Amino acid sequence: MSVPPLADAERFQMLYREHHRWLQQWLRGRVGSSFDAADLAQDTFLRVLGKPRALDDVREPRAWLSRIAHGLVVDKVRRDEVERACLQAIASLPEPEVVSPEARMLLIELLAAIDAMLEGLGARAREAFLLSRLEQMSYPEIAARMGVSLSSVEKYMAAAIRHCYLMRRSLQG
Repeated sequence: MSVPPLADAERFQMLYREHHRWLQQWLRGRVGSSFDAADLAQDTFLRVLGKPRALDDVREPRAWLSRIAHGLVVDKVRRDEVERACLQAIASLPEPEVVSPEARMLLIELLAAIDAMLEGLGARAREAFLLSRLEQMSYPEIAARMGVSLSSVEKYMAAAIRHCYLMRRSLQG
């Protein structure tokens, strides 16, 4: 008589019980903070919980969990960099232009989302896109600033817009 396969919830619980402590220690070695490691470990298991069918193909759970967690560490480092840069920019504002703590957090969230959307875009296309959108530079101005031809800027912008469109579509469904 064959043993029936474990239900998704049972497999998740077993994975969590057997590997949570290890994952948290592994993360602590990467991020240096017990609190951040605990948060990232929970986020890793939340990702797993959102894809129960993925458990079917897992042969090396620790390698799989560490790959998921590594992506979350990279996201955290990027977000921390965006937050640090934003807070530095806000700190340099004149007193009448200082934003409220709520507006500051919304701004950081928005900048982190933009940064995540632009991830994977080539450096030159990213630079051209940011010059166009954030500094309202024209294509000829961007070409002069970057030291490239106008047609290169047009190609960079087409790639950036296509990338953003595809990212937006993937987030929607």
